[in-house]
Formats: sequence, C-alpha cells, structure tokens
Amino acid sequence: MASRSEGTIGQEGIILTNDDASVCKLSAVRHGYWQDPFISHLVRQYERKAPEIHRGYYARVMAVQRLTEAFLARCGADAQVLNLGAGFDTLYWRLKSAGCRFSNFVELDFSAVTARKLMAIQRQKGLMTAFKSDEGEVRVGRAALHAEDYHLAPVDLARLADVRTALEECCLRPDRPTIVLAECVLVYMESRACHELLSHLASTLRTAYFVNYEMVGVDDRFGQILVQNVRGRGCDLAGIEACNSDQTQMQRFTGAGWDDAKVWRMDVVLQRLPSADVRRMERLELLDEMDILLQLLEHYGITVAWRDPDGLGLGQLDYT
Repeated sequence: MASRSEGTIGQEGIILTNDDASVCKLSAVRHGYWQDPFISHLVRQYERKAPEIHRGYYARVMAVQRLTEAFLARCGADAQVLNLGAGFDTLYWRLKSAGCRFSNFVELDFSAVTARKLMAIQRQKGLMTAFKSDEGEVRVGRAALHAEDYHLAPVDLARLADVRTALEECCLRPDRPTIVLAECVLVYMESRACHELLSHLASTLRTAYFVNYEMVGVDDRFGQILVQNVRGRGCDLAGIEACNSDQTQMQRFTGAGWDDAKVWRMDVVLQRLPSADVRRMERLELLDEMDILLQLLEHYGITVAWRDPDGLGLGQLDYT
C-alpha cells in the first residue's frame, strides 16, 4: 500500500493498489507459491492471476520476509517492525506462526484501509487470538487496534506530525532496533514529504534497517510503459524520479541521513532465492515467456538502507 495526502486527487487509486496486490497474493497462495493461512481472512475476492504475476509476487514476498527474519535473528527479541502503508499484509501473523520473536509490530496506512483491516481482524478468531496476552488488553478504535506487540493505526504518511503522534501511540521505541518496511509506498509521496519522513526515521531510530520495494530503472522505454500503466489507474507517482536508477534509489536514503544503501533488482532476487524452493515453485505452473517476466522484474527492486552505530553488520544482511 501507499500513502500521500488523504485529501488529494488520486487517493482512491492508491488505495486500490492494496486491493490489487492482495488479490494477487491470494491467487499465488492458492496455487501453492508460498504458505499463508491468514490472507484468506483478510481478502475475500478471488481472481486467478497469470503465472508471471505469481512468480513476481513470490520473489517479492519471500525476499521481504527473509530480510525481516534475518534482521530479527541478528537483533534479538527486543527488535521492532514498522510497516509503512501495510495494507492487508499478513507478515505479523506469519512471523508469529514461524516462532519469530519481536517486541513490537506497527502497521500504518490510510484510515480507509486500516478500518477495513480492523473489521476483518475482528471477524476472525484465528487473527485475534495472536494478540492474547496476560499482560494487557486489546484496545480497538474506529480504525485502530492496539495490543501488546501489535499496533494498527490510521495515518497519512505525508503528514510528519501525524506520523510522530501515531508512532508514540503505537509505543514504538527509538532505542530498540527497528526494521522499516515499505512496499510500493514512497513512490506515491511528494519528494519533500518523503525526504522529511526518511530523515525523521534516520534521526530518531538509533539502529534501523529499511526495506523498500518498488519500481527502479524506469528511465528506459519499458520503464516508461510501466509508469504510464500505473498512472492510467489513477495513481499520481509523485516520487517517481527516485526510481530512475539504482543510484537515485540509494541517494534518496543516504541524502536523508542513512549510513548507506544498496539495491537488488528483482530478477537477481528471484535467481538467488533458495534453489530448492525456487525449483519447487517453477514446477507449479508452466511459463511460456520467461524473457517477459525477467524484463518486468528488472524494473522492480528492493533497496535496503541502514543506521548501524553499534556495528551489528546490518549492511551484510541478505535474503538468500
């Protein structure tokens, strides 16, 4: 999911990107690309997607989850997760079911999205039971939920003052190691608002690792076609200039106070994921046009950036 000013034209189109992505993930899960027993609780609509879409989401979901698991393993049970524009993502429940330990998991998004997610969570006992604890109750608002180690809050990421307030309400502690996730989020923000958000996180989170998934290399002909397609769905890509190249993606972070950054293109990510599981995935469906898939994946990437004052080796974390 993504975030801009909630009152601007194009908000509806941006919110629909969450719905589209969620349907794609449900389709991939039903065809066996990865296990996620929780997504069907949040997504009711089913539409079979093409094998190319399934494989692209497989690479995306696996890489983000494996990087998160690597960070939690490196930083310990005090670590936190901050998911910006989280949409209907199920990572909290997937990590819990895998036995991963963390102290806090915060999800932020438009109120229209968090209200719908809250309603879905309340309807499903399998989702609510993950919050049960002897140490505190679950507090529910109109579009927010606060539990011991999970917080869902409505906020416009382009309004930094509101973000600060939301993070305080969600009990995010700046002194604890924090991984920040953003999947197709920053590209919808005006450059100035994005810079202010990234600068604030870099200056307040003592130890942090940012995982950003979105388009990259869009300054060629194929990239321009991708941009036109997204804009044709009513989404104003206000931050698209940062997606021109690996260098512009990294500069977005280093120019905002992050120690360093690097980029993995998604075609490389798919090739470097664990080979046994990739072979299992490839047997699920026939793919006629591998070249087309690789060309698409070449224009998406994961940019990681870090703040590592204690020398934890965050720059060496990997998804393989």
